[in-house]
Amino acid sequence: MAIRLENVGIAVRDLEATISFFSDLGLTVLGRDEVSGEWADTAVGLDGNHAKIAVLQTPDGQGQIELFEYIHPDAIETEPTLPNEIGMHRIAFAVDDIDESLAIAARHGCHPLRGVADYQGVYKLTYLRGPSGILVMFAQDLTKS
Repeated sequence: MAIRLENVGIAVRDLEATISFFSDLGLTVLGRDEVSGEWADTAVGLDGNHAKIAVLQTPDGQGQIELFEYIHPDAIETEPTLPNEIGMHRIAFAVDDIDESLAIAARHGCHPLRGVADYQGVYKLTYLRGPSGILVMFAQDLTKS
């Protein structure tokens, strides 16, 4: 059986703000839609499922994220995920310049949880809170600079 990762889905509070954040980091919007109907109820397992969605792709064409903002049922606010919680954890990006990526994130009000770490001179990396509290990791490979 062949299998490949299609995308990572993330429910967000504000679709436009989240698209802006990821677009500024270099992802491209591949498509947008509004989904509802029996097929959406069945696929997702929610009655009356109705959401605005957008699919974004990384510049290398290898990764995609699907963002959805629920219209119905109402979105359920939760506490932001902590790095040590079980379940969906974070979205990670390899970046060429971590300082530039952090400057872009800062323009969206997003800052490192604690700072930028140096992993044995091989990687500089950090976690930050993106839109809707999404944990985002940036990692710069120092062996490629």
